[in-house]
Amino acid sequence: MKDILNRLSQYNTLSQAEAKEILMRIGQGEFNNSHLAAFMTMFMMRPVTVEELSGFRDALMELCVPIDLSSYDGMDLCGTGGDGKNTFNISTLSAFVVAACGQNVVKHGNYGVSSKCGSSNLLEHFGYEFTNEQSELEKQLDKSGICFLHAPKFHPAMRHVGPIRKELGVKTFFNMLGPLVNPARPKKQLAGVFDHELARIYAYLFQDTDVQFGIVYDLAGYDECSLTGQTKVFSNKGEAVINPKDFKLERIEVSEIYGGESIEEAAKIFTDILKGEGTKAQNQVVFANTALALQAAGMHENLTGGVQAAEEAIKSGSAYKVFKELLNLN
Repeated sequence: MKDILNRLSQYNTLSQAEAKEILMRIGQGEFNNSHLAAFMTMFMMRPVTVEELSGFRDALMELCVPIDLSSYDGMDLCGTGGDGKNTFNISTLSAFVVAACGQNVVKHGNYGVSSKCGSSNLLEHFGYEFTNEQSELEKQLDKSGICFLHAPKFHPAMRHVGPIRKELGVKTFFNMLGPLVNPARPKKQLAGVFDHELARIYAYLFQDTDVQFGIVYDLAGYDECSLTGQTKVFSNKGEAVINPKDFKLERIEVSEIYGGESIEEAAKIFTDILKGEGTKAQNQVVFANTALALQAAGMHENLTGGVQAAEEAIKSGSAYKVFKELLNLN
């Protein structure tokens, strides 16, 4: 590790094979905490390269607990996190709405690192029990159309870095990997990223696969569409910059999508929206991100159709029903 750290400190980069090897060794517990912290810090000081991120991804997928849910044609909605914006749980909410619209969801998620409440914190608060059992996850998909893949259950090799990430409390390259390492390997995905260059790297990596994808980078720095301004979207069809008017929605203020200061506050916002009791701005952001997911999945060609489907799913109570069904299965 000392040699690697010396190389990186001199602004050298890793090849894909080197990146894979070093992360495989991290997963096998070969390095001490000081070396691991230093390694993670290196990638906070310069952008990660396509080769490095690709190698890290390959290592995590090789080390993960395998799961086969391919028969469900599931979709992941997952952001990198790390945008520091402390919004409410937009992608998790959208996942339940997408499931209510008829697209199965296999959501990958984890505890929050740089936010108050990650998707795992939220679901754990509601009593959802994390599992990596095939039969349990299949039952959840059969009954509710959604299941949740808690990253530590599927990436046990990363237990060596979890405490260090928590102590650092800032985004690291592991945040960049989250949407790339769903153990179910879904063929449909909406991925949110916090950085424009990272969005381009994601697009490059996804273009090399058979995944129907949408990659979202909000130009205000969010890893989701915030409706506070313009959003860059990369997909199988190319790239575009979209505005709230493309959804036939209104531009909103940053303060209107605040996520609260505690898990309890985040949970209340979450259930209020699913019950149809959210504010207009909260609803619109969920509609927009759901529409982007439905478009990526091929369910709606245009964004306005996706917005209408999302609005109906919440107003009819079907999205909240999906949520309650999932919790009742535990």
